[in-house]
Amino acid sequence: MAMAMAALRETTRRLVSRREYPAAARPLLLTHSRGITYRLFIGGLSQFATEDSLADAFSQYGQVLEATIVTDKMTNRPKGFGFVKFASEEEANKAREGMNGKVLNGRVIYVDIAKAKMNRVADSSPGATGPPKPPDNS
Repeated sequence: MAMAMAALRETTRRLVSRREYPAAARPLLLTHSRGITYRLFIGGLSQFATEDSLADAFSQYGQVLEATIVTDKMTNRPKGFGFVKFASEEEANKAREGMNGKVLNGRVIYVDIAKAKMNRVADSSPGATGPPKPPDNS
């Protein structure tokens, strides 16, 4: 275990020390490599909201690592909700308290802590099982 941690630290040090990554991106790399992020669910988004406008609105509460708006796969139109990732729990909580119920792009948005993704394969119901069975009239 200690060898694995040492190897991880060495790899991270090499990645961060490369000139390919600007100084501002280095903390971002570290948080992503450790998997430490705090996601907020944003509901009630306008169809005119963009990921940039979402990130700008939430950046006043801390460092926004990522802002995404979920779109329909068939029409490529926004579904009206999205997610914002923060590096710290404190920033995420401040953003949730500050932005919940506020107006963004003409619509009132609702902000809450995002729930973990469900395993869709395990949670989905089985496919068609055939025609219904006739009632037993015995």
